[in-house]
Amino acid sequence: MNVHRIEVIILDINDNSPSFFEQSLSMDISELLSPGERYLLPVAVDADIGSNSVKTYKLSPNEHFSLDVQTGGEHGVSAELVLQKALDREKQPIIKLILTAVDGGKPARSGTLELTVNVIDVNDNTPLFSKSLYKVRVEENAPPHTFVIKLNATDLDEGTNGKVLYSFIKRGNIDPLDIFDLNPETGEITVKGKIDFEETPAYEVRVQAKDQGASPRSAHAKLLIEIIDVNDNAPEIYVTSLMTPVKEDAEMGTIVAFITGSDKDGGTNDITACNVVGSVPFKLKSNYKNDYSLVVDGPLDRENISFYNVTIMATDEGSPPLSSIRIITVEVSDVNDNTPRFMESVINVYVKENSPTGLVIFKINAVDPDLDSNAKLSYALLDSSLKNIQISSVLNINSETGEIISLQSFNFEELKAFQFRVQATDSGVPPLSSKATINVLILDENDNIPTILAPYSEHGTVNSENIPYSAEAGYFVAKIRAVDADSGYNALLSYHVSEPKGNNLFRIGTSTGEIRTKRRMSDNDLKTHPLVVLVSDNGEPSLSATVSIDVVVVESTADIQTQFRHVPTKEDSFSDLNLYLLIAIVSVSAIFLLSLISLIAVRCHRTDGSFSRYSAPMITTHPDGSWSYSKSTQQYDVCFSSDTLKSDVVVFPPPFPPVDGELISINGGDTFTRTQTLPNNEKVSGF
Repeated sequence: MNVHRIEVIILDINDNSPSFFEQSLSMDISELLSPGERYLLPVAVDADIGSNSVKTYKLSPNEHFSLDVQTGGEHGVSAELVLQKALDREKQPIIKLILTAVDGGKPARSGTLELTVNVIDVNDNTPLFSKSLYKVRVEENAPPHTFVIKLNATDLDEGTNGKVLYSFIKRGNIDPLDIFDLNPETGEITVKGKIDFEETPAYEVRVQAKDQGASPRSAHAKLLIEIIDVNDNAPEIYVTSLMTPVKEDAEMGTIVAFITGSDKDGGTNDITACNVVGSVPFKLKSNYKNDYSLVVDGPLDRENISFYNVTIMATDEGSPPLSSIRIITVEVSDVNDNTPRFMESVINVYVKENSPTGLVIFKINAVDPDLDSNAKLSYALLDSSLKNIQISSVLNINSETGEIISLQSFNFEELKAFQFRVQATDSGVPPLSSKATINVLILDENDNIPTILAPYSEHGTVNSENIPYSAEAGYFVAKIRAVDADSGYNALLSYHVSEPKGNNLFRIGTSTGEIRTKRRMSDNDLKTHPLVVLVSDNGEPSLSATVSIDVVVVESTADIQTQFRHVPTKEDSFSDLNLYLLIAIVSVSAIFLLSLISLIAVRCHRTDGSFSRYSAPMITTHPDGSWSYSKSTQQYDVCFSSDTLKSDVVVFPPPFPPVDGELISINGGDTFTRTQTLPNNEKVSGF
């Protein structure tokens, strides 16, 4: 079997027209594209082959596009749409074109494609505000949501390219969104936060209108919002250069501080007037507008008031007016303008005799109302009433504490009182000082034993006295006299017969020392009676001395001999009494004159009036021989017996006032009287 292949070639004729798969084609081309842009067009299909297939393309006439036909190649004939002129959607948003495909047959056949070019809008138009500058006024403290202004901007583009949104542009540290609300779609601006004229009197805000295109465009405008002031701020007071503390001796007009009144409000609301409130030694002096000087307007005294709280009030001229207060503390510094002051100008100090050396007898204290060094005191001893003796050898004073220290032991029997002055000096510049007078009164101690006076001697020697056998009861035998160098109760003596015990023949006057018989003699009595007389003082502890006397009984008075003494008769006793009274009166008169002269001298030389409160003493002599010491409301009466041999009279010349409890007159065996008149005119007497 044989197989033969036969190839039949069919010759084409142009019986088919070119055709496109779709009858129409829509193309979106942006108006933003520049000329020269190319777009590949669909290829037409022709069933014929060879020269009868599609040979070329043709484009309907227009001003924006041209056709670039490419022949040959593996893909046959193709066409590209070329942009010749930039598109403008705002002028021609749609362009209609006809693309024709022509084959090479004879006659040629063709097919068409309707091209619709949609010009895609490009955001090539910028939004435009109706005004480049918006001005509006808003009252401060306007409540939220208060309408301010509505912005208006337009855009020729369409769709999102023409949709405008509004916004604020933040500049600096102020964000307008903190104060105002802006509706981004409507452009309406309302109040959001607190509007304060004092913080910002005006807001210059940049606003933006921006479209929503792929390449968004924006426009800007200026918004000036002026704030209308309201008097909502009280004035403020500022203090500069506060010169405190101020010396208490500052002169009138001395500047203390500079004061400025300020108000954050505007217009008449910020006009401020300042003044000092209350009664203080300061005032405000106007310098310029709201500037003032706080100056001293009265005397200052730190010791009375050490600081002042000065109240300053500032008031504006708003309606209604507002005011504020500020308190300034002005301290007053110390000046050495006060002299140290003692609590008393005359001080009495009592020191016991025989006190040990180094004893602090007194601590003097002065006060100074000043401060610091102006009040730091030092003490010093000045002149003394001791003659020919330096006070520094007797006393010493601690210059810092004021303690007065004795440098020797005092003996009342030698020195009963003395006077000196103390000076207190501060450490200020210049230093100030004052003086005080100190009277040192030595208090007696019972350190002396009684002394037996002649014609009798103390224990160890026998003294003899004779009495007649016929002596009656009360017959005077002898008189014992003794003295004590002490004073007061320590020198008050009493007499007792210590031996023999139970003696019933003789008695002795306890205060007079007179020995007398108790009864007549009897035959059973001894011819010689030894007596021991004990003389005791009234001190604590009591000191005493003894004397021995042998009393011899004789038959007649002719046998009585006065070997050791003359027996006193009534005439002798009376004569002795007159003598003693005369001596006492002369002594007291001399002391009174000396005291009076001393008082006059002191009054002439002292200017501080230290002794002015003590009245002059008065001594009165009574018909019975006694005398009285009177001063102010105190009276001292002293009586002397006829046999007084010694009397210690303590008279305090000014400025030494009598001291309660101090004895005025002491004598060996005599009586004394002390009378004191109390404030209610009652009298108390001691014996």
